[in-house]
Amino acid sequence: MTDPAKVRRHAERIRELVASVVRSQIKDPRLGMITITDARITADLRDATVFYTVLGDAAAQSSTAAALESAKGLLRSTVGKALGLRHSPTLTFVLDDVQDQVKHIDDLLAAARNADAEVQRLAASAKYAGEAQPYRLEDEVEDAEVADVETEDEPRGGDRP
Repeated sequence: MTDPAKVRRHAERIRELVASVVRSQIKDPRLGMITITDARITADLRDATVFYTVLGDAAAQSSTAAALESAKGLLRSTVGKALGLRHSPTLTFVLDDVQDQVKHIDDLLAAARNADAEVQRLAASAKYAGEAQPYRLEDEVEDAEVADVETEDEPRGGDRP
């Protein structure tokens, strides 16, 4: 079993190596404005998944995916040599949809803000259904206890002389 800290270190090193090679050695014109966001590697150090984002539309994303796919051999050999492992990990590139998730979360937060504003607007004009203070206050509780004590001192119906 491989140490989890070692796996994390290798994943971080893979991310750094792939980013460096993409920036300096790959001269493919299909490669767009790419950012390597994360890398994960299996516990047996055989398969690595590299996450990336691309600035641009769907055409830029698909052309960047094709460029990374064609450069996979160079990237794998560079990673294998740098890590010094017995087996070079296979690389799988996955488009990281962070921007879509961020937009979705922003939309959800805006909807929640609007719903909160509507609740506040309705609450401002709301009136109580019953009394303004539906609970007994401590002063009332003490008064009720005093009244109970006074009634206990009075003789009951059958005990009158």
